[in-house]
Amino acid sequence: MKTLREVAIGSTCKVKKLHGEGAVKRRIMDMGITKGVELKVQKVAPLGDPMEITVRGYQLSIRKADAAMVEVE
Repeated sequence: MKTLREVAIGSTCKVKKLHGEGAVKRRIMDMGITKGVELKVQKVAPLGDPMEITVRGYQLSIRKADAAMVEVE
């Protein structure tokens, strides 16, 4: 299982499945990260957290803990 947290900078991936429970999963979905959507990792902060991704045409910063709940292919 590969997660968004493991995707290299500059790479594009597709969301396969969302893990997590209740409010956390709902927050991720509210940000536009849903099954089948394409994501591109733009950059990662110097200390590794957060990471910036492009989703549905806009830039989004996401914490690595949340990125670990997004399974990609």
